[in-house]
Amino acid sequence: MFSSEAGARPRACETSASERRKWVEVFKACDEDNKGHLSREDFKIAIVMLFGYKPSKIEADSLMSSVNSNTSGISLEGFLHVVQRKKEAQLYRNEIRHIFTAFDVHYRGFLTLEDFKRAFSRVAPKLPARTVLEVFREADQDSDGHVSFRDFEYAMNYGQEK
Repeated sequence: MFSSEAGARPRACETSASERRKWVEVFKACDEDNKGHLSREDFKIAIVMLFGYKPSKIEADSLMSSVNSNTSGISLEGFLHVVQRKKEAQLYRNEIRHIFTAFDVHYRGFLTLEDFKRAFSRVAPKLPARTVLEVFREADQDSDGHVSFRDFEYAMNYGQEK
């Protein structure tokens, strides 16, 4: 639906050596007994240290099992893989937020059809008004005449799957 380089799916991004060292240091700090893996609770603490929020039990289990079905813990390599994926997802969400903010010129926290028309007239001036209206209606999940960030984010993600 919205195609731009910024709206692309999370892509592999380069991890600097210093970033990777930081992730390894966090892993080692959370692996206090030098077991070579992090338990769910250790993993949750590591995520707090790196991303500033505590994942739920369900999210932690899901992330850990996505790299290893062994429930005893997550290895350093598995941890680095999960952290890389989370970083990419975070960057992608920030890009979507940036695009939304560019559309929201009145800083209302939602977009109207007029905002869509203004934005599309700048990036795709030959796009028919009917197409802009269709895009707006598709993005306006609850048909209230406003596209919230949640609506916009959903449209950006859903539009990439088509």
